[in-house]
Amino acid sequence: MAKTSVMGVVRPPFLILPPICVLLGAAVASWQGHSVDALEVVLVLVGALAAHMSVNALNEYFDFKTGLDFRTVRTPFSGGSGTLIAAPELAGTALVIGVTTLLVTMAVGVYFLAARGWGLLPLGLLGVVIIAAYTQWINYNRYLCLVAPGLGFGPLMVVGTYYALTGAYSVAVVVASLVPFFLVSNLLLLNQFPDIDADRSIGRDTFPVARGATASSRIYGAFALATFAVILAAVAAGQMPPASLAALLTVPLAWHAWKGASAEEPVNGEALIPHMRSNVMLSLAGPLLVAVGFLLG
Repeated sequence: MAKTSVMGVVRPPFLILPPICVLLGAAVASWQGHSVDALEVVLVLVGALAAHMSVNALNEYFDFKTGLDFRTVRTPFSGGSGTLIAAPELAGTALVIGVTTLLVTMAVGVYFLAARGWGLLPLGLLGVVIIAAYTQWINYNRYLCLVAPGLGFGPLMVVGTYYALTGAYSVAVVVASLVPFFLVSNLLLLNQFPDIDADRSIGRDTFPVARGATASSRIYGAFALATFAVILAAVAAGQMPPASLAALLTVPLAWHAWKGASAEEPVNGEALIPHMRSNVMLSLAGPLLVAVGFLLG
């Protein structure tokens, strides 16, 4: 039997999103005429990847410790990696990875605080709180659980990148960050649908647990519509280049994902997988196309 790698706890296949969010922040800075240093972009990316690795590893550790991982019906997009189920002896190492990568993120943040000033501090502190509290506390409040993922990858990562590279804030980057805010919030929302029973068993208060899949699908639809409304309004207001309208090509993905979210209850996790796949593609392609639009604009 092949040896289980502890690196599974950071979920490598899902580490595509931070580079896209960093690219979006850097692309807005470039579009607005700022000189973007490539080495600084790489350093920001290191911090962003470490942040995502940290929240993933801590999530794996605490879900294993609470027994949740033994109750979930795992899909390719939800239910954890299964690493600690296969190799329980790696739990301590997973915790070390989670804490170490969080320290890496904080070290990168301290560097940019010194380089760009204290304006980055509120974003950095909120980011650390979300990483540290996500599994143990945030997932037990439906409202925080709904918006925390989007905040992490949207305003915190995109706007944080922009500030780290420029030492300033702008309306355009805040508006651009709303695209990953809504899409990533929806990404995690739909991923919670197959875990309703498991999450309920340990007292989690996600929207699918509290209100059910049908009501939660309405939130999904509203967030998806808000994503495209932001893009249209931003282009009309001159806060995004017209080339970013290419992100509207992802509307069919949003429709397909929403149709899955709107399926009758109880949720059929296996039937939901194609819709979850569309949801992942949407959360990656949407911000990427907006970023490319800024680079071309």
